[in-house]
Amino acid sequence: MKKLLVILSLLMGIFPLSVLAEWNEEWSQRKKISINAASITQAITQPSVVVRLHSGNFDFTSVNVDGSDLRFIAQDDKTELKYFVEKFDAVNELAIIWVQVPQISSADKDAHFWLYYGNENATSSANPKIMLDSHLVAKFQFSEKALLQDSSPSGILASGKITAQKAGLIGESAILTGESLVIPANAAINASAGFTWSAWIKPSALPQTASLYSQEKNVDLSVAAQTLNLKIADVVITGGELKAAAWQHIAFTLNAGKAVLYLNGTEVAKGDVPTVDTTTTDIKIGEGFTGEVDELEIANIARSADFVRLIASSESVDSQLLKIAEGEGDEGAEEEGEANYLAILINSLTIDAKIVIAILAVMFAISVWVMWSKAMLVSRTDKDNKKFLARFQKANADDLLELDKGAKYPYSNLFKLYDAGLREIKKRQHEGEKLSLSGASMDAIKAAIDADLVRETQRQNAGMVLLTIAISGGPFLGLLGTVVGVMITFAAIAAAGDVNVNAIAPGIAAALLATVAGLAVAIPALFGYNYLASRIKNITIAMQIFVDEFVTRSAELFGKE
Repeated sequence: MKKLLVILSLLMGIFPLSVLAEWNEEWSQRKKISINAASITQAITQPSVVVRLHSGNFDFTSVNVDGSDLRFIAQDDKTELKYFVEKFDAVNELAIIWVQVPQISSADKDAHFWLYYGNENATSSANPKIMLDSHLVAKFQFSEKALLQDSSPSGILASGKITAQKAGLIGESAILTGESLVIPANAAINASAGFTWSAWIKPSALPQTASLYSQEKNVDLSVAAQTLNLKIADVVITGGELKAAAWQHIAFTLNAGKAVLYLNGTEVAKGDVPTVDTTTTDIKIGEGFTGEVDELEIANIARSADFVRLIASSESVDSQLLKIAEGEGDEGAEEEGEANYLAILINSLTIDAKIVIAILAVMFAISVWVMWSKAMLVSRTDKDNKKFLARFQKANADDLLELDKGAKYPYSNLFKLYDAGLREIKKRQHEGEKLSLSGASMDAIKAAIDADLVRETQRQNAGMVLLTIAISGGPFLGLLGTVVGVMITFAAIAAAGDVNVNAIAPGIAAALLATVAGLAVAIPALFGYNYLASRIKNITIAMQIFVDEFVTRSAELFGKE
């Protein structure tokens, strides 16, 4: 019985496929997350990457409401990876999780790790502190609850008038309106031993003149119109062109008299610069800048070009670094290189779309039942009508009132009309007298037969209204599910700030599935209704003709002269 229920649930797409976990049998589900490191030429050890879960790649109904049963396991399917959940919203089906992977290198063609979930009794093991690398001396994620608090072990507390934007690049971000964010001087921020500063910025408008990073006369990274200028002491290097209202990754490194400026992971300028002291002065971020800032990091080492490229590619909203297996199970739904698009759509359905589709499924089942039962009824009625009508037309004056004897026409409504007329005629037949019907009697007999004709017509049309409801209501109900689903998808995207096509497309496509379901109900019902209405109309016409014929023959044979 249990196996049967599992099979049925899979066919209906209601429950995801459960698999026996390799790492721990208490976790019933897992997904393979592949790493596309083709652009990384140098192996990078223990980087932290962003895993974005949304309705298009993850079934939030299979995980604890707070995400406490999420676990990330290395490629060997044994080693637990450090991770930190920055945002988990089961209602809007969005999650942003940082995972520290052992290594990323283009040499590993099948690099991947596993996401395990599906354990109601699990408690969270996420820890944001232990997964940060040792060279990171400041990391501001601008969480609404800790807007000015550094999340690295340094624990630096910044100051400034900034507000939180809930729909940031990765979780929340900071909104700057011209006033700078001040990071106090710290001995760990030492450019003489190597230095990297990076941040994601989103200018509200361009051109504008602003300082993104400044330390008095030592270091200044500024925006002039749309161009980046990095000034170290008296040396200026220039490159890169910013875009308005778009997230862009900015970074620069200092090491042994060399400065390199990056935009979106690509080197845009470099040059020889003097060594400067960055330990004794405060750092000002965003002086004169209007826009948003997120994931601001300072490291006491000059990051490699590959490392900067990895950050820019892994944290962007349209990142292609990680690919989460579609569908459920070990390998997802691409065993033969082709995606299971139906599974993706079903897994992406919002609760309102599921309710609408469930209602439409009931309507479809009712429509099929009505069409089948009506088709059987009209078919049997036509068959019995032909048999009785052939006998009626052959009857003479002596046989006309004897056709009910030995009659076997259970579905013939012509016979039922004949029986109604015969019943009325026999009421007026007196024993031992010749049957003689007056005009008033014939009118009464016809009225009785007409009453039965109306009843038979109603019986033939019974249930047809359910088909008209399916025809007219199905598409509108499906459209309602689509509109609400699209609204929920966009609301969730706005709340999370994740606007890449991978997050939007599955939700919208799944919402459209409700409209498809509505049409799938209406179209067969429309064809069935037209066919059955035509058949029932022919039967009704045949009854009307029979009534006239029967009454006329009765009047001719038994009417008063």
